[in-house]
Amino acid sequence: MTADPFSTAVEKGVPLVVLSPHLDDAVLSCGALMAHTRQHAPVTVVTLFTTGAPPPYTLSARRFLHLSGMRDAEELYAARRAEDRDVLTAMGITWRHMGLTEGLFRRKALRGRGAARGLSRLLPEREHVYPTYRRHLAAGRISPYDGDLLRTLTRTVRSLAAPEPSVGARPLLLAPLAIGGHVDHLLVRTAAETSRRHVVYYGDFPYIRHEAMDTDFVRRNGLREEVTWTTGLGAKSAAILGYRTQSRAMFPGGHVPLGPELYLFSETSS
Repeated sequence: MTADPFSTAVEKGVPLVVLSPHLDDAVLSCGALMAHTRQHAPVTVVTLFTTGAPPPYTLSARRFLHLSGMRDAEELYAARRAEDRDVLTAMGITWRHMGLTEGLFRRKALRGRGAARGLSRLLPEREHVYPTYRRHLAAGRISPYDGDLLRTLTRTVRSLAAPEPSVGARPLLLAPLAIGGHVDHLLVRTAAETSRRHVVYYGDFPYIRHEAMDTDFVRRNGLREEVTWTTGLGAKSAAILGYRTQSRAMFPGGHVPLGPELYLFSETSS
């Protein structure tokens, strides 16, 4: 492995903080790096979107719940939080769940009453920020209704990049490249970009296998340094399959098509 600044920081024991949009993204995209780093330094996964919402649900949300083997989003996310705790604890990693609502279940703050709310019960898409998956949630565009949420995320990222009291050093902060265009990934990436903190960006697995990264974002942030990480890949599949509610649909038959993890950063980010 090349002695780049990123890998050097990992080997020196700099604390690692991984921003995970959902309850599996950190392990999917950074599991090998986290397992290796945990041998030298504290690792914390901060998962932002960790809750669902009560019905009624959009058609896209009902399909997602069906693929997960459940009908109720709050029940699903309770199971997902438990999976995340179990997997990360087994890896020796500290976890934090921030309690924000996942994009597929986020609702607008509707002011209407009576008939308007009755219509929303009949047509749930009307009150959801992202009414469909492909045309809205995975379209790579943040809704204006998420403006306050983005500001909250940015403040969170700034606070997470503060020096670790136990070691007196700023942690190495990792955020998603948002490959695939999922708006929750894009929100976390944008919060990291606008936080004025040094950030290392990771390739979103499994989307990175088939989709291109945002070259404008890479160029705008001067992400000229690249590391492909392979140390520890052998044990990654078992950790991923620990997220049972998601892995059954993502990886039928239990086969996880692993490849090197990708990390991009500027010369000043490490």
